[in-house]
Amino acid sequence: QVQLVESGGGLVQAGGSLRLSCAASGRTFSSYPMGWFRQTSGKEREFVAAISASAGITYYANSVKGRFTISRDNAKNTVYLSMNSLKPEDTAVYYCAARSGGTSTAPTDYNYWGQGTQVTVSS
Repeated sequence: QVQLVESGGGLVQAGGSLRLSCAASGRTFSSYPMGWFRQTSGKEREFVAAISASAGITYYANSVKGRFTISRDNAKNTVYLSMNSLKPEDTAVYYCAARSGGTSTAPTDYNYWGQGTQVTVSS
């Protein structure tokens, strides 16, 4: 079992940057692919980025490709989402997730979720 806690969200101006962190507790963190998802009120949760257990494979949503970077430090049991060139449409609650299986972009494939952290990008 993995417990996840996100941090690093906040209010930022368009064009600015934020780095989100997800701290995991559990013995098997290094074996879990990880993902970042986001959700706006009234909409379905959408995929943002994913990373394989070994960090050798990454996937990004087209909307964030080239602006966001997902990374992980298994020694620290932490996954990160570095966000650059932020846009107002990036405003959402961002969730960290883990799954027991292969790397996936589908939120329904993930087994464990954090509580979310709010990111607000002003115009």
